[in-house]
Amino acid sequence: MIMQKLLARLRQDASGVAAIEFALIGPAFLVMMLGVLQVGLGLQSYNALRSLSADVARYSVVQYQTGNDISNSQIRSWTRNHARGAPYLLDPDRLGVTVADAGTQRVAGAKELRLTVTYQITSVLEFIDIEGPTLDFARPVFLIDE
Repeated sequence: MIMQKLLARLRQDASGVAAIEFALIGPAFLVMMLGVLQVGLGLQSYNALRSLSADVARYSVVQYQTGNDISNSQIRSWTRNHARGAPYLLDPDRLGVTVADAGTQRVAGAKELRLTVTYQITSVLEFIDIEGPTLDFARPVFLIDE
């Protein structure tokens, strides 16, 4: 009889239910929020790499067309310096830039370069020593001789 009264009282008691539900659902919700934030950082970095490579290609073509025979190392230096500023704001310690002559020149009368930009994304979990992934973006740059 006493046991039945105690069980009935426990069944009707709803205090602490919210804390238990949050303990069950909270970690999953937190992981999903961190995942969305990490994907957002990755997309922002990838878009920055794509836009940066387009700016580098534009810069190289304009310099070449105006008679400035710039070297691959000058293009690389310009890329690294340009990546620091707005709108890219990329961390130079995480950025890698390679500019090389293409192995096969595909267009007659043009010099083809291969621009490769790599960037290690900032991780939202770096405080527990989990590093972000590395993004790579490569594109050809055609410098026309005229």
